[in-house]
Amino acid sequence: MLELRDVSFLVPGKPQEVVLLGDVNATLAPGQFVAVVGPSGCGKSTLLKLIAGICEPTFGELCWNGRNLETEGDLEPHEIGYVPQFSIAYERLSVEENLRTALRLRVAGLSAADREARCAAILEGVGLSAIAERPVEVLSGGQRRRLALALEMVTEPALLLCDEVTSGLDPKAEDELVELLGALARGGSRIVVSVTHSLRHLSAYDTIIVLHGGQLAYHGPPEHLEHYFQIDEPAELYPRLSVRKPEEWHRSWKKHRHAFAPAPALAQAGSPAWSDPEAPHPSPAKPEEAEVPEPPQEPAPAPGVPGFGSQFATLLGRRWKLFFRDASGFWLQAALVLGFPCLVVIFALDGLPQIQNLSLGLSGDVIKHIQEDAAFAAQASRAGSLVSGLVMFQVILLTLMGSNNGAREIAGERLIFEKEKFGGVRPGAYVASKAVFLFTLVAVQSLWMALFVKTVCGFPGELGPQALMLLAVNAAMTALCLGISSLARSAEQASLISIYLVGFQLPLSGAVLALPEGLGWLTRPFIAAYWGWSGYLQTLVDTRLYDVVRAISQTVISPGLLCLWVLAAHVILGLFLAYAGCRNSRWPR
Repeated sequence: MLELRDVSFLVPGKPQEVVLLGDVNATLAPGQFVAVVGPSGCGKSTLLKLIAGICEPTFGELCWNGRNLETEGDLEPHEIGYVPQFSIAYERLSVEENLRTALRLRVAGLSAADREARCAAILEGVGLSAIAERPVEVLSGGQRRRLALALEMVTEPALLLCDEVTSGLDPKAEDELVELLGALARGGSRIVVSVTHSLRHLSAYDTIIVLHGGQLAYHGPPEHLEHYFQIDEPAELYPRLSVRKPEEWHRSWKKHRHAFAPAPALAQAGSPAWSDPEAPHPSPAKPEEAEVPEPPQEPAPAPGVPGFGSQFATLLGRRWKLFFRDASGFWLQAALVLGFPCLVVIFALDGLPQIQNLSLGLSGDVIKHIQEDAAFAAQASRAGSLVSGLVMFQVILLTLMGSNNGAREIAGERLIFEKEKFGGVRPGAYVASKAVFLFTLVAVQSLWMALFVKTVCGFPGELGPQALMLLAVNAAMTALCLGISSLARSAEQASLISIYLVGFQLPLSGAVLALPEGLGWLTRPFIAAYWGWSGYLQTLVDTRLYDVVRAISQTVISPGLLCLWVLAAHVILGLFLAYAGCRNSRWPR
């Protein structure tokens, strides 16, 4: 049983707080199909979020089977299902793949056979068996709503909340969905609460909650609605509400509500959900006629949420499947991996220049020595500039890849993740699956860049340290952009911030134009490109190229080990931000 006792929800405003919900009282019994109706902006979705625990009431209590949800813990993930207005399925996966993934993420302890059986039963129950293999992107609106219901039924919740699931559907699809929701409520001891703007099917519900301006205007059976509001048909409800202020309707309801008091005990026993207070109540059975009650059965154990490892494996497997299903994304990654190294080697197709030694002759020809010194200086300057530029070009391109890797990774699917987190998915498992997926891309991108450029341009030094340094700078930018993606309010915002972050890398690195000393020391710790450039150059320390780069560079070249440590710190910071951002709620208001 769900009880709302004097529930109010206020938000800050000027000159005073805004009341989104005020003094709502309601009792909902198992087996009831409940409609929450009212004009736009009346607080319907807010009420659902309060029941779900997404928002906390400012005043009042919500109780579930006698348990205060604020002081004694929220509903467990297996107890509640919540169907929001936005899509909660992946477009490129099939209906069955989405459902199987939900089972693996939310229900522990099922064998493969049990999962298949439950999946088949749910698909049959919501009428999607015939199209189980279809990708979500080709489904109609009604089919998508059925899938959303199916995803919530994996835990067989005792409380199912549906937010505008019938909006935008054609009349036939709306009829079928309302009938399905009613069957889900009356087929067991489940409460189904459906927020709807439509008044077409009020007679199909057991209980109607009418909200107006955040105030409770009615909570009773549909057959009494027209009499209470003095209207001829339900379609006249909204115009009728507008003739009085919300507070007046609420005061009227508080005065007359006892005439429509629910009888939850009767509803649970299979009797009508509502009783007329004027009607005589049935007399209790005589003692000799009373049946001996059967001993209570042990309740079935509640399904647990799968562990970190199981959720991580499921999420990672799904991410790779989505990667290969997205043809445009896959070919973009391939183009970046293969094309960016080609941009680098264009500037050194004939290899790096060889630096000629100075003549050691003692001819005494001063003019000749001056000419040789000038030629050597010019040659060294060109070689040093080329080497420094090629290294920085690799680094900048890899930071651009890192931005592309991480910028939209979380922000682009944030609403789906919020719904999965509500259902029990651990933020740590989610971020870990993203990190493993992205760092696999990082490894491929960085290793190919290092190998291709070294082979074509003839960079001296060992391939391993050079590849490690490029991998570190790519991983650093990828992790930071993943953190930005987790904190951003939209995928577009995350992409824009990440592009700006890459744009500042080159000028603030000091590798091309030296920064003022104070500004350089201030910004350098935050510029991944500087550490990648500096660390890569340290792999050339035993060659003359290193000397000529140092001769032309006014920027300090830091030790290679320090560069790795700083880039590792960037990776850790990015992952921490990603985890912190995923723990915070991003539900749409």
